[in-house]
Amino acid sequence: MALLGWLLGGNDRELAKTIPGESASAKAARKDAAASARRSTSHRNAGATRAARRGQQWDDNERRQQGGY
Repeated sequence: MALLGWLLGGNDRELAKTIPGESASAKAARKDAAASARRSTSHRNAGATRAARRGQQWDDNERRQQGGY
């Protein structure tokens, strides 16, 4: 029965101690943290990006009205 113990599941942290590599829960937590960081960075920068685009559009329009570059 000991050979088939891995089929029944168990404590992931205990299995990680015996098997080299990263545990499934640690891997999931790491991936979730990275995705959360990407989302928050994107959210924080959204206003700055939008403002920069509008400013550039305004500048382009002004230059076009004054005869171009």
